[in-house]
Amino acid sequence: MKAHFLLIAVFVTGAAYGQTHSGPWTLAECISHAQQNNITLQQQDLRVKQQEIQLETAKGSRLPQISGSTSENFSFGRGLTADNTYSNTNTTSTGLSLGTSVPIFNGLRISNNIKESELNLKASTADLEKAKEDMSVNVAQAYVQILYNMELLDVALNQVGIDSLQVERLSAMLENGKASQAQLSQQKAALGQSRLSATQARNNLKLSLLDLTQLLELPNPEGFSIVRPAVPIDGLLLGDPEDIYAEAVENKPSIQAEMFRLDASEFSIKSAKGAFLPSLSASGGIGTNYYTMSAAPSAAFMEQIKHNFSQYLGLSLSVPIFTGFQNRNQVRQAELSRTNQMLQLENTKKTLYKEIQQAYYNAVAAGEKYRSSMDAQASAEESFELVKAKYENGKANITEFNESRDAYLRAESDLVRSRYEYLYSAKLLDFYRGRPLEF
Repeated sequence: MKAHFLLIAVFVTGAAYGQTHSGPWTLAECISHAQQNNITLQQQDLRVKQQEIQLETAKGSRLPQISGSTSENFSFGRGLTADNTYSNTNTTSTGLSLGTSVPIFNGLRISNNIKESELNLKASTADLEKAKEDMSVNVAQAYVQILYNMELLDVALNQVGIDSLQVERLSAMLENGKASQAQLSQQKAALGQSRLSATQARNNLKLSLLDLTQLLELPNPEGFSIVRPAVPIDGLLLGDPEDIYAEAVENKPSIQAEMFRLDASEFSIKSAKGAFLPSLSASGGIGTNYYTMSAAPSAAFMEQIKHNFSQYLGLSLSVPIFTGFQNRNQVRQAELSRTNQMLQLENTKKTLYKEIQQAYYNAVAAGEKYRSSMDAQASAEESFELVKAKYENGKANITEFNESRDAYLRAESDLVRSRYEYLYSAKLLDFYRGRPLEF
């Protein structure tokens, strides 16, 4: 039986496909659609956008802060007059002002916050790529499961065909008196069992199609089908797990994300230490006011606004002396976060190494199983053909025929399973290397 397989494709581009997509879907189309429509990936993309906003906010800290204000005051009863005496009178005043404040130096905290935000954005982007990779793997696994179930259905239908021919042969022999009704009934029972196996295989195929369409966020699997390519498996090279790990550490986004966060933690420490340094800022503003008093005439509004116009400039220096150990504790917290991030990076590397080791030994075992299954299938097929010939010539009974047929069916199923396990495991190692996976 020919092998059929399509492997993982990472970073696939192309237009999104809806439920109206015509014809069978390729794996590349499935991955592309999943990456554009999966809710989890959309949420991760929103996290990237949130980090972009945080970076923009950090950069904006360097810009001047400008604010305007206005006030209106009413005073009743005894108050100070323009003659510097007190009398009972009603007064009103209107104030207008515009001010700005510019940070000049604050212990380099703004610069360090910007660099930290830039690294956090890179880490979030790497997390998105990791999520896309995970989605690609999930889609590929579901795709391969469909191909596997398609193969099993072919095996089951082939068995139905064999048993159907035997029922027809025995029916003809019964009419000629060369076979008994019991033999025909036994063969019909075997045919019924084969049809049941085919029905189960067909249901398994439908369920695997449902699993994939749910990953693709499609409404239902109605009308959905996949391309069934034939892929040779000769010449597959597994490579050395140590070499694969060395390449994976350099290119896997899961490692890159943790390294970006580790670098960001360094700037977080620098920012916390900057709180020990003095802060210097410049300020300036303009203002004016309008004043009226019920007991005396007042100048016109615009005249007062013009004559009461004032400006100011100033510098403000703040020197931290004692903050209740807040600054010290912030530095200690930042240093602990860096240590924790170092452990997180090391843990991620170890997890990746374990995954690669597991994939490697799975591929080795699958390869050995595949080669053994090929021998077993060839032997089972040869044995079945011999028993079948004896059965058709009356030299073997129905029990011997069914036992040989079942052994051949199991060998066919084992071969199909081992083939897909071997192909998937071998190509998964290429995936860890960051290589485009092609069939």
